[in-house]
Amino acid sequence: VITSQTPASAFAPSGQFARALATSSLGAEKINTKVDLESDKVVTMDEIEAGKKKVYCRCWLSGTFPLCDGTHAKHNKETGDNVGPLIVKGA
Repeated sequence: VITSQTPASAFAPSGQFARALATSSLGAEKINTKVDLESDKVVTMDEIEAGKKKVYCRCWLSGTFPLCDGTHAKHNKETGDNVGPLIVKGA
């Protein structure tokens, strides 16, 4: 749930993306290896009905991107990472 009290860190890059930002120079290595590769930029716009929620992928590993399919759990177990989804609830 995003509120006015939601810390900016909730939107911070995590997992593969954060590691790539921290360790590679611009263009050194792709983070996204499977989602809409023919596009210059992957952009998703969505609407959420009041009272409904959606769970979005932040690890770029989901088979249902941009929605989370829980793939991050296996990734976390294998790597010791702590990446998780962004959960948004319509007001």
